[in-house]
Amino acid sequence: MYYGNIKKYDIADGPGVRVSIFVSGCTNRCKGCFNVQTWNFCYGQEYTEETKNYVLEAMDRPYIEGLTLLGGEPFELENQKELVELLKEAKKRYPDKNYWSYTGFVYDRDLVPGGRRYGPHTDEMLDLLDVLVDGPFMWQKKNIQLKFRGSENQRLIDLKKTRECGKVVLFEPK
Repeated sequence: MYYGNIKKYDIADGPGVRVSIFVSGCTNRCKGCFNVQTWNFCYGQEYTEETKNYVLEAMDRPYIEGLTLLGGEPFELENQKELVELLKEAKKRYPDKNYWSYTGFVYDRDLVPGGRRYGPHTDEMLDLLDVLVDGPFMWQKKNIQLKFRGSENQRLIDLKKTRECGKVVLFEPK
């Protein structure tokens, strides 16, 4: 896995101040994507054990509320295994922080058994996350007034509640 950027102080991609990692590789190719360079699976730097430790150390601040995964596309099959390992270690060290991911895939179509991005690590990754922002960015539905999303088709999904009850439950930001 490769990554394009790590932000130690992100205030746009989830509540509070967060650490964010922008992974490389995306097959969605959304028109108007703000991060086109990360479509290439080999863009940026190779993700290593040192990279994982850098992210974990950046989270070790009382004012950091959580970790956000972006891209590129975190749910590309090539990225899921490494991100599961990062999430497992982060949650072990920082159980009181929250964990978000963005995806251009649709949760209840693409990330379920039989879905186009469902693989051996998908369920574990979803179980480790608190909120999933799902759906492709759609230029014709762009709305800059939306909190934590770029277009009106995208949803903020409360994954804990969704996975408990078996239907999509939306997250309401404060």
